[in-house]
Amino acid sequence: MSLATTLPFPEPAAGRIPGNKGIWVGIFCELTEFALMFIVFFLARAHNPEAFHDGPARLATSAGVINTVLMLSSSYFVARSLGAIRHNRPRHTLYWLGGALACGVGYLIVKTIEFAWYGEQGINGSTGVFFTTYYYLAFNHLVHVGWGSLGILWVMARTWAGAYSPEDHEGLEAFACYWHTIDLAWLIIFPIAYVWH
Repeated sequence: MSLATTLPFPEPAAGRIPGNKGIWVGIFCELTEFALMFIVFFLARAHNPEAFHDGPARLATSAGVINTVLMLSSSYFVARSLGAIRHNRPRHTLYWLGGALACGVGYLIVKTIEFAWYGEQGINGSTGVFFTTYYYLAFNHLVHVGWGSLGILWVMARTWAGAYSPEDHEGLEAFACYWHTIDLAWLIIFPIAYVWH
């Protein structure tokens, strides 16, 4: 038995870029945007080491951990949805996308509660340079998760309407690429903002 027959779903054609050119232009723009924010974060940290040493201790690390689990889980569910459509199982695709949507909405809820808690503690974007950069990163990421959650609803509707098949699921692949990019951004934000003192 070859390795290819033991994989959970068929491999895409060799040399083929998943999704479409349009989504990769969008992903490049998104990565550029986050890269600029990370540069600002690191420059601010270099010039204000004490603020960036004390700041993470005032963040709700438990909320950050929960959101990390939610983002990783959602990416897993999106990957499984691709596997399901490649096996011509649209109903299973919808189940996996539903799980991803639940995680995305869960992220939005946890983040909203977290921001509200900061407000109660008197922490906002003008509290200090650490919190200014944190809010820029975290709020920007929150907006992208919101857009991505709407994207999940769109690909779920398209799946339900029978738009995707094992031979043609470019739209679902494009969405998956976008969602994994959002996940990657969070996997950088979480350690530098919540953990790194």
